[in-house]
Formats: sequence, structure tokens, C-alpha cells
Amino acid sequence: MVSAPHEVMHRIFQDHPGLFSGVSEVLGVDFGPLVRVTVLPTDLTEARPVERRVDTLLRVETEDGGSYLLAIEAQGKKDRDKPASWAYYLSYLHTKYRLPPVLLVVCQDRATAEWAARPVDIGPPQWAALTLRPLVAGPHNMPVITDAAEVRKDFALATLSLITHGADRDPDAILKAMTTALRETPEAIKNPIVELISQGLGNLPAAALWRKLVAVDLSFYKSPISEEIRDEGRAEGRNEGRAATRAEDILFILELRGVDVSEDVRGRITGCGDAETLLGWLARALTTPSAEGLFSDE
Repeated sequence: MVSAPHEVMHRIFQDHPGLFSGVSEVLGVDFGPLVRVTVLPTDLTEARPVERRVDTLLRVETEDGGSYLLAIEAQGKKDRDKPASWAYYLSYLHTKYRLPPVLLVVCQDRATAEWAARPVDIGPPQWAALTLRPLVAGPHNMPVITDAAEVRKDFALATLSLITHGADRDPDAILKAMTTALRETPEAIKNPIVELISQGLGNLPAAALWRKLVAVDLSFYKSPISEEIRDEGRAEGRNEGRAATRAEDILFILELRGVDVSEDVRGRITGCGDAETLLGWLARALTTPSAEGLFSDE
């Protein structure tokens, strides 16, 4: 199943085609300024063989009148079969469009990025007929942007950089720089970036911190994710209040019935945050001969 981070790492180039200029500069390869970019169909399937589909495919036209194809693949882990698929993509694209193809692989994991960057010779050891040489963007070479002013210079590059560094141990400064930069940014730019980052971080620990920063630092504007975060906060507050009330009711009923409650049982009741579990204990509190009987089915 394709994950949200996988989708974001290549789709960001569809939303911000000029991003490749910044990425290629970071990677030390000069492709020149982009004049026009066209999103092309990603289906590389032939008439009969197995379906093959590149993640994102762009046709790029440069200032000097040249053109090339940019195939972008988001790679989440090492896959020994991928180099063969990538070589197929490039050969097929060159045959179909008669334009030079470039493969960019985007990764969130350093080990995967370094694996993907290794040239792969295709052919016998005496003479490689083809050599696969992807460009790779990942945590090993993308800049760590912790200055809001730098973020504002190129939001697309900063967004991709943040996503590729999403698994870093200490992402606080990177995330904070982004929310700081977004405060004075028009909503038309803000909202898509907030959504891209939220999806791009997926289930990484940094995703929870990002959502909190959005709720606090960017609380003055609305986007689907910020509204979702605030709704979650309100729902969480309601659940916590409901749980606390039920815990109090359980203790009140046990006290009213003269049932002794040890400190361990009291702590377990008041420390439970699951309203549904507490509801079950509340029902048992009406009949249980001992406080420990609340947990008889566990």
C-alpha cells in the first residue's frame, strides 16, 4: 500500500515543478533554469507485459531551448529489484519520447538514500552495456534549514528538506523554522504546505510535534489539517473530562456502598483515561463485593 510520505515526496514536484532547480543545485548538478514544465502520464506499461508505473514524470524545457524528462521516484526502503525497474523506466522513456531522461530518487532514510545513489552496471563484468546513475535527495545531502528567513527564500525546497529529515532525532528546530516562516505567508501558500508536511511525515514521531506546532503557532488561520488538529484537541478534552467524571462516580458509588478502596485501586481508577473502560467499571461498582472486583474480567 502506498503511504502518504511516499506520495508527497514525488507529488511535491508536480505542485512545485521549479523545485528541481533547487534540488539539482543542492546535488551539485547544473540543469539550468526551467522555462516550462509539463506533467506527463506516469503509466509506462507496454501492450502486453506487466504494468510499470513511475511515481511522477515531468517534461522540462530549459532556457536554451532544450528539453529533458524528469522521472521522480519516492523510495522508502532498499529493494534489490528496483534498479532493474528504474533502468527499464529510463530506457522506455528515451524510446517513447526521444528525450534524455533523468531519474531523481527521494528518500527519508539515510541508508536507503546511500543505497539508491550507487551506480548500477547492467551487463557482463567485462563490459557494462548500461550504467544506472540516479540523482538521490535524502537526509544525507539535503540541507537542514533551521532559519525562517532561509525557508521563505524557497518554500518548496524547505518543505522537501523538512520531509527528508523527518526521521532525524531532533527535528524541533526544522519544524519551528517552518511554522515561523509560515506565519506571515498568504493562506494560498500556507495551506498546501501544511498539508504536504503533515502527509509527508506520516507516522514519524515528528508528525505529532508538527501537528502541535500548527495548532499553536498557526492557530490564527484555517486549513483542513489545522481544523482537524483543533477538532482532535477539543475531542480529547471532552474525552478527558468524561473519563475524570466517571472515575469520580465509581469512587463515589464504592464509598456509598461501604466498599474499601485501596490506594492501588484508587490510582488505577483515576489514572485510567479510557472512558469506555471506566463505563464498564462503573456498572460493576453497583454490585461488586470488593473494589478489586471491578477488574474481574482482566
